[in-house]
Order: sequence, then C-alpha cells, then structure tokens
Amino acid sequence: MQITKTLTTAPKAKPEGALGFGKIFTDHMFIMDYSTEKGWHDARIVPYGDISLSPASMVFHYGQEMFEGMKAYRAKDGRILLFRPEKNIERMNNTNRRMCIPEVNTEDVLQAIEELVLVDSDWIPTQEGTSLYIRPFIIATDPFLGVHPSHTYKFMIILSPVGAYYASGLAPVKICVEDEYVRAVKGGTGFAKVGGNYAASLKGQEKAEKMGYAQVLWLDGIEHRYIDEVGAMNVFFVIGDKIVTPKLEGNILPGVTRDSVINYLKAKGYNVEERRISIDEVYEAGQKGELKEMFGTGTAAVISPVGLLDWNGKKLIINNNEIGEISQMLYDEITGIQFGNKKDEFGWSYEIKR
Repeated sequence: MQITKTLTTAPKAKPEGALGFGKIFTDHMFIMDYSTEKGWHDARIVPYGDISLSPASMVFHYGQEMFEGMKAYRAKDGRILLFRPEKNIERMNNTNRRMCIPEVNTEDVLQAIEELVLVDSDWIPTQEGTSLYIRPFIIATDPFLGVHPSHTYKFMIILSPVGAYYASGLAPVKICVEDEYVRAVKGGTGFAKVGGNYAASLKGQEKAEKMGYAQVLWLDGIEHRYIDEVGAMNVFFVIGDKIVTPKLEGNILPGVTRDSVINYLKAKGYNVEERRISIDEVYEAGQKGELKEMFGTGTAAVISPVGLLDWNGKKLIINNNEIGEISQMLYDEITGIQFGNKKDEFGWSYEIKR
C-alpha cells in the first residue's frame, strides 16, 4: 500500500508529568477512504486535526462504526514493540463483518500502524508503565437519512501517549454489579468493538460512579444472573484451585489480553475454565472463603485486581482488598513481554523496525 505523508510544520509540545489516559494526542494521524467504486484508497498520514463531515453522515444517525485499541511500547534498548497486533486486526475485521463495513486488508492495517507510529515515535513515553495508545476506527460517511449500510467510509488511526488507565494503578478497584440495565445480548453486537456497546453501558457506569465505584460488572441480558464482563475489561475469578472466566458466547468482547492470559495460564499448568458463571456462585464462593482473587483484563489496564464487589448492597471483600499473587504475576509477566523485559515464549511481540 502506498501511503503519502504530509508532516506538520507546527509540532506540539510533548506532555510533562502524569499522562492520564486518552487526553493527549500526537502530531499526526492516518486516514484512508472507501467508496464502492474504488474500494479502500488514498492512504495518507497528515497532521492531527479536525475532520469535516456532512451533518447527515450516517455514523451520526445510525451508529455504523467500529474501533480498536492497542499499544506501542518503548523497550529499554530502544526498540518499538507492539503486542499481538494481528489479533486486534482479526477482531477488527470480525467487527466490520457484523457492522456491514468493508473489511480492511490485514497487511495494510499493520503497515498503516507501523508507519504512523514511526512518524510520531518521539511521542512514545519512556516512564515506567507508560505507552503509546493506538486507536484505529472506521466511520460511515454517506450523507443520507435511511437505514442501510453506507457506501462510503473513513478509516482513521490516532495516537495518544498514556499512563495507567486507573489513577490507582495496580491498587484493587471497587466494582458495582449492575442488574437493572443491560449492555449486550447474544445475537447483538456484544462481541464486536463498537461504540453502541459503550453507549449502552454509560447509564450503569454513571450509577456506579455516583456510588463511589470504579466500574460496573455486567450480568447477562436475559436472566440477569450470569456474569458477562466489566465495563472496560474481561473478568476472571480464582476459585479454589481453578481460574474461571465467562465463555465467549457472542455477548462479550473477545479481549486480546483475555486470550493472552488464558494461554499463559494454561502453558504454566493452571486449571482454567471458560464457562458460564453466575453472580450467586461468586458470592457463595466468597462466603465460603474459596474466592481467592478477582481481576479484569484489557488493553488499557492490562491487569486490574478487584478488591470489592457490591451486589444490591451486599459487599464482598476479595483477598482483603489487596492484589493477589496470580494477578501480580500476570501483570508482571504480560507487561514484561510487552516492554521486552521478559523472554517472549509465545511469539507475541512484534517489533516495528525503521
């Protein structure tokens, strides 16, 4: 793929101090257009800035869009590393198929990411625990008020230097169980990375934040009994000698970090179960002293231990509100591979070379 480059003549000052998450953006972005006549075309890297769209663009009215999330890491030896980018691109095209968006060639997406990251490589932070967040997304751009797939699209990639997703870092977070509102159901778009899933979760998140909780634990949309996922993460429970996570049934996101954790644990001999698990089972295990740990997994937070669950006022303290041994081990091992500090036995690291 031929990518034209127009570099900024007014580079922005690099951030100093705490980065936060998703608040700062680099100097450049990638754009590629689609039409039914030309397919994907006009790939370009241009200065970061606003875009112009018709108020009738279908993305605004019918939500036909998708997005992904991954990171670039600066190793101590200066290398730039991605973590399993092919899995994100595979999920991206799974989402595209569900949303009737034209698929994008895997090699083209990877090339676009590599070239954009290299252009803005001096934005990759080097402080411990920081990285460059990569946000690819596609929006429908037909100026038409009618419910059908668009004929034109924009594929864009923007970059953001980030610190920890949660201000508390690895300190255990407090989670509120949501059993009134629903995030997704089987047959819907729960498995896809689309904005509608997150828009549907905002009310529950708003409720949780007003009560002093960091995130929402979503239950299934039919029985309001079985655990789906946390708002921004997949979720795992260490119960006795087993590590249990909800199985993929079309209503939760197939997280890349989730898949990595499962594969790592199985390779190290842990007993991992992917199955339906009810909130009742979790609380019963907690009351019996069998619930040893709970943690979330995701690109943004990597591993996030959970110290407290609140289900309709029934508060369950997990591992004395401290990070557990398995959670800490997984964080150390996964981030160690991501930053090039530990041996990559799985072939997960992808080096961007100049």
